[in-house]
Amino acid sequence: MSGYRGRFAPSPTGLLHAGSLVAALASWLDARAHSGAWLVRIEDVDRPRCLPAAADQILRQLVRCGLVSDEPVLRQSDRSAAYQAALDRLIEKRWAYPCGCTRKDIAQALLESGGQRERHGELVYPGSCRPANGGLQGRSARAWRLDIAALSADLGLPASIPWSDRRLGAQQQDVGAQVGDFVLKRADGLWAYQLAVVVDDAEQGITDVVRGQDLADNSARQILLQQALGYPRPRYLHTPLVCAANGEKLSKQNGAAALDLSDPLAALNAAAQRLGLPPQTGQLADALAGWTRAWANLYNPAP
Repeated sequence: MSGYRGRFAPSPTGLLHAGSLVAALASWLDARAHSGAWLVRIEDVDRPRCLPAAADQILRQLVRCGLVSDEPVLRQSDRSAAYQAALDRLIEKRWAYPCGCTRKDIAQALLESGGQRERHGELVYPGSCRPANGGLQGRSARAWRLDIAALSADLGLPASIPWSDRRLGAQQQDVGAQVGDFVLKRADGLWAYQLAVVVDDAEQGITDVVRGQDLADNSARQILLQQALGYPRPRYLHTPLVCAANGEKLSKQNGAAALDLSDPLAALNAAAQRLGLPPQTGQLADALAGWTRAWANLYNPAP
């Protein structure tokens, strides 16, 4: 295999749906177009939302579609020690700090500073517990956050983080202004997605992240963490979304139906169509080989 290493990382909060299959197929095809490795990671770090047996059912869904991990499946629920080690490194460099704010506290602070600012329904954290602003000031620590200002000053990073997407082109985001100091470890003691995915991608040697376009907004935060932890930056490709009849993105949160895999080739053809790939007939293996050739031509695999 080449040096390419890609991954598909579903969360077992429900079974795969049509949108999930688009991301799974795209990541598998990109790995095969590069003669690389394709890994499956179960992102079960948010344990209260994970459904019993969903992870194993997801793996069976993938196998039924001919998509099999080239290496043993990694589960985030087994990775707490690695995430703690990464957080300890950030704390040692003074790039992470404890936060005692509740959502109510954050909303009130934003209101007092001139109005409530929301991003995708999330409050933009105003830095109330940042050490430069006085720290906890008597409050009990609830979560841990990344100190973007301290990190950026120490590493000489620009306010707006630029990155390139193989499908979307040049992108950038001012994480400090548009997101704020984001959470690394939650108030309930669970690890935040942003830290977990960055640590796992680095330790698995992931060179290319192929995932749904709804996750593109995470890229700048993850790049900040990669730089803070000294990890290499993978290449990114964000795939088109699958939307319901009402125009909303299909997701487990809005009740997207689990994949009907009574005919795996039909389900894969629907996913391939969303990716701009031609329909295939015949055996599943032949169809996947045909889409791999088409993918290489359509998405011009990066070197």
